Amino acid sequence: MTVFDPKFTRSYHQEDIQQILNIAIARQVHNGEFSREQLLEIAAELEISPECLQVAEREWLVQQSGMQKRQEFNTYRRSKLQKRFGNYLIVNSFLGLLNLIGAGELSWSLYILLFSGLGLGFDTWNTYLSHGEDYERAFQRCNRQHQLKQSVNTLMNRWLKAWQT
Repeated sequence: MTVFDPKFTRSYHQEDIQQILNIAIARQVHNGEFSREQLLEIAAELEISPECLQVAEREWLVQQSGMQKRQEFNTYRRSKLQKRFGNYLIVNSFLGLLNLIGAGELSWSLYILLFSGLGLGFDTWNTYLSHGEDYERAFQRCNRQHQLKQSVNTLMNRWLKAWQT
């Protein structure tokens, strides 16, 4: 008797069913996309109510929005790190040249290079570490600042529209 024998009854956990269905759906030839009607048909075949599907779709949209915000936050952090790295190179190149011209060798500028490099190393570590309490706090802080800016902009736009009329 093989594992795929139809007479052999198996039971599956919910996670297993989700994984099997994900694989089966991924193998379907639909260019990777399904229409809303196809989604409704699949849900109907699985005896999922339209209300349950709608709630799941809203939850999925919230998750996608959260993932997009995190990607934007990570991109912002990396761009800040790149700017800091550029500043590090410019300042330390200038100091190294100044030290080389003045003393004929690199002496005191090496200490500045090492200590500022240590700070840059910590920043790099924190930028590419995308989990943990510190990351969550930084993300939440950035998210609150973004929401505050949006609120202020909305308020200012309303005020300007009211003032123009």
